[in-house]
Amino acid sequence: MKRILALLLLALAAVPAAAETLSGPATVIDGDTLEIAGRLVRLVGIDAPEGTQPCTRDGEVWDCGEESARQLRALIGTNDVVCQGDELDQYDRLLAVCRAGRFALNRTLVEYGWATAFRSYSDAYVADEIRAKMQKRGIWSSTFELPQAYRLAQRQSTARPSPRPTARRTQAQPTLQGDCAIKGNRSRRGEWIYHLPGMPYYDATRAEEMFCSEAEARAAGYRRAIVR
Repeated sequence: MKRILALLLLALAAVPAAAETLSGPATVIDGDTLEIAGRLVRLVGIDAPEGTQPCTRDGEVWDCGEESARQLRALIGTNDVVCQGDELDQYDRLLAVCRAGRFALNRTLVEYGWATAFRSYSDAYVADEIRAKMQKRGIWSSTFELPQAYRLAQRQSTARPSPRPTARRTQAQPTLQGDCAIKGNRSRRGEWIYHLPGMPYYDATRAEEMFCSEAEARAAGYRRAIVR
């Protein structure tokens, strides 16, 4: 009897969550977020520049976050949007793959360079990002901060009071505790490595995840960069 019960529980655990489908006219909130029938939808697996995020091209600053949202509106046009997902994020948004007319919105935004592949959640669009980067499409024709890192910096700047003026410092040393300044990077060889501020290659490292402590980085599967 116990064995039968265990098998039944195992079978139930293996059943995937029911997919949810939303369809209809969509309002673009930003480059990776829509509203359909009063529900917020986050395009899963991609990360577009935030609405207020700037990029720099040929020394000129431009509003790449706003442009990303405009490009999403252009892809949708007058078409209804159909989104399918089976998970909600912490903001109660449906994480979904969406289509509008002939466009698969998630993939097309990355393919055209108006969003990055959100590696923290999926590798589905990494190849599309690599091609867009090589061809310098969209935001890849510019210098920009990864949207994830930009959001983190914005949260930190609003959460902390401005520092008081202090005496002259010979060298600014970032405080790691609570600053979430540790960069996690996944190499093409499959190595998961984290870099601390002040380490060689820290500034040149593209952060795919940010951590507040070394313990947090190690728990996520990263190892410390080797300094020679």
